[in-house]
Amino acid sequence: MGQDVEAREFSREDRTLYRAKVRRCLDVFARMLSERDFTVEHTHVGIEIEFNLVDVQGDPALKNVEILSAIADDAFQTELGLFNIEINVPPSLVKGRGLETLESTLREDLNVAQGKSAEVGANMMMIGILPTLQDGHFSRDSLSANPRYHLLSDQILAARGEDIEIVIEGVDRLSTTADTIIPEAACTSTQLHLQVDPDDFAPMWNAAQAIAGAQVAIGANSPFLLGRQLWHETRIALFEQATDTRSEELKAQGVRPRVFFGERWITSVFDLFEENVRYFPALLPIVEDEDPLEELEAGRIPSLSELRLHNGTVYRWNRPIYDIADGRPHLRIENRLLPAGPTVVDTMANAALFYGLVKIFGASERPVWSQLSFRTAEDNFHQASRFGIETELYWPRLGSIPARGLVLGHLLPLADVGLEQLGVDQSVRDRLLGIIEGRCSTGRNGSTWLIQEFEHQTRSTPDRMAAMRATTQAYEELMYAGEPVHTWSTRD
Repeated sequence: MGQDVEAREFSREDRTLYRAKVRRCLDVFARMLSERDFTVEHTHVGIEIEFNLVDVQGDPALKNVEILSAIADDAFQTELGLFNIEINVPPSLVKGRGLETLESTLREDLNVAQGKSAEVGANMMMIGILPTLQDGHFSRDSLSANPRYHLLSDQILAARGEDIEIVIEGVDRLSTTADTIIPEAACTSTQLHLQVDPDDFAPMWNAAQAIAGAQVAIGANSPFLLGRQLWHETRIALFEQATDTRSEELKAQGVRPRVFFGERWITSVFDLFEENVRYFPALLPIVEDEDPLEELEAGRIPSLSELRLHNGTVYRWNRPIYDIADGRPHLRIENRLLPAGPTVVDTMANAALFYGLVKIFGASERPVWSQLSFRTAEDNFHQASRFGIETELYWPRLGSIPARGLVLGHLLPLADVGLEQLGVDQSVRDRLLGIIEGRCSTGRNGSTWLIQEFEHQTRSTPDRMAAMRATTQAYEELMYAGEPVHTWSTRD
C-alpha cells in the first residue's frame, strides 16, 4: 500500500488488461527464479515501524502533513491516517553487531524526528493501538490526503458493496461500522524484513508461520480499542476486518479474506505469488508501459510493477516481497504481525527472536512444520492474539504448553543458535534475547502493562476516557525513557 498512485476511476477494460499483465509478470517471475541470480551473499535485515501521533493530552493528533514537513527526511513517510506516520530504517547486515547498528540508527532517527514533531505540537508513539482513539476518529476526514489511500478505500468498499463492520468479542464487546478503511489506521505495526535466497524461501516462510503464535504472545501491545478492552493483540482482529472485501454471503461461500494467514505450507516462493494472483481480484488495476518479457530477454531486470502492486494489496501476515536493489533482484520475507513498541530495544528484541528462530527452523533437517498442521499454527496465532503472554500454544512433542514456558525452555535457546549461525555477536544475542527472557519471567509485555495501568487509573476516576488518557500518558513517559517493558513498574 506504500506505492504512490494517482486518483482515478477504473474501467472493465482496465481490469481485463491488468489481469493479463499480472499473469505475464507471474510467468516472467517464474523464469527469473530459474534463470537469474537471487543469491544472498550476506544476509540483510530491515525494519519499518508505524507511529501514532498524539497531543499533550495523549489524544490523536491529526498532523502528519505538518510533522512530515518539519522532519523533512525521506525515511519518514505518510500512512493511512492523519494521526500516523511510518519510518523505513535502511537495511543492515545482520552479522556481527548489525542489529546493534540498526538499533542505533532507529534510535537516532526517532530522537531527531521527535524533536521536530514536538515543535508542531505532537509526539510520536510506538504502540499497537492508541487507547485514546474514539469513534469520531474513524471518519473519512481522518484519512491522509495521499490519493492512494482514498482510492484503495473506495475500491475495498466497492468490492464489499456495504459498510465495513467491526465486531470483536473480548473482555468487552465492540460493534461498529465504518464507510472507509480508516479503522485500519488504528493498527500500527512493526514490519521485519529478512532477505532470503529462493531455495531457502519456502522453509523460512514456513518457519515464520509456525512461530507466529509465539511471536504475538510475547510481543502483544494492543489491548484497547475505542474505549473497550478486547484482545491482548486486538490489532490482529481489527486489521482482518478493516480491509475485508467480502460480504457475509461471500464469507459463507468460503471466499478467502485479503488479510490472509494462508492455508498450507509451501514448497516455493512462487506458490505465494501464484496464489495471490489466482485467488484475489485486483483492487488497483494500474498498468505500466514496461513489458516484463522484453526486459528479461534484453538482459535487464524487470520491475514486475503490476505483480508487486497486486501483492501489496494481499495482506499476508508473512508477505513475500520481490524487489530490486543495486541492479539485482532479491526476495524478502516481510513479517507483519507484530505491533509497534513498546520501546526501541523491545522492538529489536522481537526482531532478534524472529530472525534467530526463522534461521534455525528454516535449516532444520526435520522441520517443525512437518510435525505441526497448518491449521494448528493458525489457531496458535489467533489464540495468542486473544490471550497474549498467558496463552497456551500447541507445539510438536510438547503438546499444549504455556507460551512463556515454550519460549523460555525451548525457543530462546534455539533462537540463540540461529543468531549465532547468522554471525550475530554473542553480546548482542545475550542482550536482546535476555529482554525476551525477562518478559517471559515476569509475565509482563506491553499489553499486560497497559491493562494493569488502566485498572490502576480507573480506581482514580470513574471517567473511562480520562483513565485511557492517563494510561497513554504514563506509557508515553516510559516509552521515551527507553527501558524494556518487562522492567516497567506496575501499580496496584
